[in-house]
Amino acid sequence: MHEENTDVTNGCGKVRSGTQNEAALLALMEKTGYSMVQENGQRKFGGPPPGWEGPPPPRGCEVFVGKIPRDMYEDELVPVFERAGKIYEFRLMMEFSGENRGYAFVMYTTKEEAQLAIRILNNYEIRPGKFIGVCVSLDNCRLFIGAIPKEKKKEEILDEMKKVTEGVVDVIVYPNATDKSKNRGFAFVEYESHRAAAMARRRLIPGTFQLWGHTIQVDWADPEKEVDEETMQRVKVLYVRNLMISTTEDTIKAEFNKFKPGVVERVKKLRDYAFVHFFNREDAVAAMSVMNGKCIDGASIEVTLAKPVNKESTWRQHLNGQISPSSESRLGFPNKEDGHQKSLGKTSSLSVRPNGQHSPNLSEIERRTYPFFPGAKLTLISMYSLKSSHFCSAVMHLDYYCNKNNWAPPEYYLYSTTSQDGKILLVYKIIIPTIANGSQSYFMPDKLCTTLEDAKELAAQFTLLHL
Repeated sequence: MHEENTDVTNGCGKVRSGTQNEAALLALMEKTGYSMVQENGQRKFGGPPPGWEGPPPPRGCEVFVGKIPRDMYEDELVPVFERAGKIYEFRLMMEFSGENRGYAFVMYTTKEEAQLAIRILNNYEIRPGKFIGVCVSLDNCRLFIGAIPKEKKKEEILDEMKKVTEGVVDVIVYPNATDKSKNRGFAFVEYESHRAAAMARRRLIPGTFQLWGHTIQVDWADPEKEVDEETMQRVKVLYVRNLMISTTEDTIKAEFNKFKPGVVERVKKLRDYAFVHFFNREDAVAAMSVMNGKCIDGASIEVTLAKPVNKESTWRQHLNGQISPSSESRLGFPNKEDGHQKSLGKTSSLSVRPNGQHSPNLSEIERRTYPFFPGAKLTLISMYSLKSSHFCSAVMHLDYYCNKNNWAPPEYYLYSTTSQDGKILLVYKIIIPTIANGSQSYFMPDKLCTTLEDAKELAAQFTLLHL
């Protein structure tokens, strides 16, 4: 292990030399018995730890750590994260200068330890005034493939993807909402590993790759967040997919009540999918077994347990009113404080407007007005002196974020197209000049809007999620 012999400040006003850094890391390795290797812009501590036998821990055991002070290293970080459990591997992302890049990945030996780390270390004050963020990290094994001919069947898409990429496990295709004989023009391709998915993305991403004469769109699919077993054991709501647009909530309720009258509490249908609420979990589980694969109004339905949305989940769940197929089966639990069911797709910082676009949740941001009294003293300030919690607009938040990181302001480029019914649909592409030469040259959501304001807000939301 080699460190550049540079001097850094440890955040407490003391300067620690590169030699002292190396000594501290060597002392950590000697104390723990873990090895440490630096390669490809990251430094790996462990993986596996001393004496480990068997395969690596399963998915769900790794957490992502952000907002790490740039002059903080494993000798300070590892003891903090050991409080939650045994570390299998600690990966700190490194700059060429010898500073860390502000984030790391910590893999524990069990899922329970990873969940405990999130509970006790998210927003932990790791240095005076410095708070780290900790959330679950999943190896994404799924790619989104867009611009697929709508007449292609699942088997055809699966065969084609196996021809052009390696490690394909499955293809998920969603029927068109109005014509069940067609797909929606996109599919999700599941790979055997994150590496296989990454290699496939690298092969397909240039934008010139064609399937059946069509240039396809390729990107990472939003990973499906895991829900712990204890939470799933309480679910008594079913997610029903592949319904006809014309099917009513009353029809769905009647069909699910057939196997045992009076068990359905209510039904909420959204376009071609619905949530069926039961009075008892036992009836929900029994109905799932009986109704999966049944035909309603000529459509073969798919029925699974709905996945609850954690009230601390982020904007990534939904970018706009079109619930993404990978997460549309999620449902909010009732809020204990107000006794009302949370809106589908609502997160801790967003709510759903009638037109399907997201706006900040008024219960999360204080939006009261106050009387202005004559003679009150006003102080001229810059918006950049405020905290991020003062912004309820993603556009303003993105501007604030760029300024905070000493980046050039975001540049918005407007594009339009025409829908099948003749409406003008809009989308913004955002370029942040400071980072445009990096791994991502621009940010553009995959949804179109009918109003300029919604298009700009959606693009800003999308960019914030990917920064």
